Amino acid sequence: MVRFWRDGYPRQLMLKKNLLGTLTEICLIVVVSAAAGIAWNRTLLTGAWRGELTQQAQAAPQGEELPMPIGLVQVKELHDSKQAVIVDARSAASFAQGHIAGALTLPLEELRKTGPVGLKAKVPTSATVIAYCNGFSCHDSMDLGKLLMQAGYASVYVFEGGYPEWRDAGYPTATGAL
Repeated sequence: MVRFWRDGYPRQLMLKKNLLGTLTEICLIVVVSAAAGIAWNRTLLTGAWRGELTQQAQAAPQGEELPMPIGLVQVKELHDSKQAVIVDARSAASFAQGHIAGALTLPLEELRKTGPVGLKAKVPTSATVIAYCNGFSCHDSMDLGKLLMQAGYASVYVFEGGYPEWRDAGYPTATGAL
């Protein structure tokens, strides 16, 4: 005996109809979302197909060198082997609250005012320098890295994860001013 659901349809047929309708709606949502995403990013996508530079790359003046990003593992290796000088771009107050153990403080604002005179007295321009600040949302380390490269430092890297990533990994930190 077949049990009937509403409108006289057998229950099994009704479930199949609902499943088919749900799958159709899901496919429609995916297709519409993909089309909207492609339409929204069409200039970026067409530029990528042509091999054009992104707006970020175009914003950098011709010939301006940018510091290379460096990851947590590489920073830790260079820190432990003492093959790099780690420089904190944050304010002196932030540095005092906590910083990578062994790091030097060189607030970006101070460097903009005085230049790299203080750092050049402590660190030769031939040294590998790693700049960091408050993580991915902070751009001070990149700006500091650019200024250091303009000042003659050839091997400059930016640790984009910064102090938060270092601290959260459980690596050595220190507090207080130098």
